[in-house]
Amino acid sequence: MIESREKAISHRIAVLIDGDNAQASLIDKILAEASKYGTVTIRRTYGDWTTPNMGGWKKTLQSYAIQPIQQFRYTIGKNATDSAMIIDAMDLLYSGVVDSFCLVSSDSDYTRLATRIREKGFFVVGIGQKKTPRSFVSACDVFVYTENLVPRKPSPKKSVRKKSTKTIKEPTTPDPIPLLKQAFGIAMQDDGWAFLGTLGHHLRQLDPGFDARTYGHSQLSSLIRVYPKIFEVRDVKSDVGNSVIYIRLKTKTR
Repeated sequence: MIESREKAISHRIAVLIDGDNAQASLIDKILAEASKYGTVTIRRTYGDWTTPNMGGWKKTLQSYAIQPIQQFRYTIGKNATDSAMIIDAMDLLYSGVVDSFCLVSSDSDYTRLATRIREKGFFVVGIGQKKTPRSFVSACDVFVYTENLVPRKPSPKKSVRKKSTKTIKEPTTPDPIPLLKQAFGIAMQDDGWAFLGTLGHHLRQLDPGFDARTYGHSQLSSLIRVYPKIFEVRDVKSDVGNSVIYIRLKTKTR
């Protein structure tokens, strides 16, 4: 996770969940993640509550004080949930009761909604699976993958597995170094050092889906420290006793 959150603590957040496209079993972790960016004041889950696939949500509604929003499917094969959620979001956008949104879905249909909310100057957090289209991820200020909200399973010893007679490659985690170096180049001060919080801010600007947890680390600082041949880390004690972290790219890697 990135230590800097752009004054996020003051945000009043509306958490809007696409019930057809999100996991009810993760609701506690979803709400906890949204709470890191401010105070959750509105909690709504959208879907056709007359259908069996919404059954998993019914047990969580009362426990987590979530308001269910009914949206019938008027046409077979068409998902009306996204339309209802988008209309509600636009109403909230102009109501003045919130200044931030958490959109929980892996559906690219919410790309334009996230873009419109940001154009209004509001903070947008997206939460969805790693299969989420890049367009939706990039439309948010921050995007959190649900796979990072659950404990990581031990990696298999082999990078491939066999199914029938075919060999299928397991998905690989992208190399974070190119993005870290790019963000460092933006955050670097005249003395060659970059404040960790500023580095984290630019990482989110370059890739809203960047998350140290993707690489098995709870914080950005611990991720940086596993590359001592590339980055130099300096801990500086502030006047109030807190530790401030600065990063420098080692000369030979530039």
